[in-house]
Amino acid sequence: MTNSGLHVDINSDVGEGFGAYKLGDDAAILDIVSSANVACGFHAGDPEIMAATFSMAHEKGVAVGAHPSFADLWGFGRRVIPHSVGEIERLVAYQIGAAQALSAYAGHPIRYVKAHGALGNLTQTDRGVAEAVTRAVKAVDPSLTCLVIALGFQDRLARDAGLTVRSEIFADRAYTEEGFLVSRKLKGAVIHDAEQAAERVVRMVKQGAIETVSGQMLKTPIDSICVHSDTPAAVAIAARVRRRLEESGVRIKAFSEAA
Repeated sequence: MTNSGLHVDINSDVGEGFGAYKLGDDAAILDIVSSANVACGFHAGDPEIMAATFSMAHEKGVAVGAHPSFADLWGFGRRVIPHSVGEIERLVAYQIGAAQALSAYAGHPIRYVKAHGALGNLTQTDRGVAEAVTRAVKAVDPSLTCLVIALGFQDRLARDAGLTVRSEIFADRAYTEEGFLVSRKLKGAVIHDAEQAAERVVRMVKQGAIETVSGQMLKTPIDSICVHSDTPAAVAIAARVRRRLEESGVRIKAFSEAA
């Protein structure tokens, strides 16, 4: 469903530690967001962390989804690892299965799938990758929602495949004039100021459009807002975004629960 402006979801990436290594304040983030994208072991996460994260989200009433990526623990899933489209289908299917198993074990089944990092970025700009991820979701469990980058290839292709789709924008990332995410290699790609991010999100949600670096507004459905959890200001940005949205009359609600 296209967001009417009355309610919107806020999502964040969680469970992104590995073994003894921790990343981000998941407990604090889960007190703010309405949906949580849980790492499935390829860019971060392991069975212990996944089970604990799904349980914590359940306790806090936060919806959960699988967050598959390239097999890139060293680069945190932010490097493009060469694969055939068939290999991408299977690595995504594998990770969805892991998330389904651990979330069921924790008593809080996943409701959606959102590709992470470099894989997620490619679903926006590369038709073949977008088709591969979409086919994996449909093959494993077509009842799962695809949470996709607004205006990207997967946004269109998953709808054409008959899957439920929800479109997201990023609170803390800049956009090019084409509506793509600005490369993290470029200055200004990541927004660290909480107030700036919050003001920008309110504008985008109210206008139903992505705001580019030049201030151009590109019309799109907006069902969810992502705040990355691995930046130093993550909790402050998430809290400010939620507060400013609520102050502007927008209710925060998991898209998987939206009527």
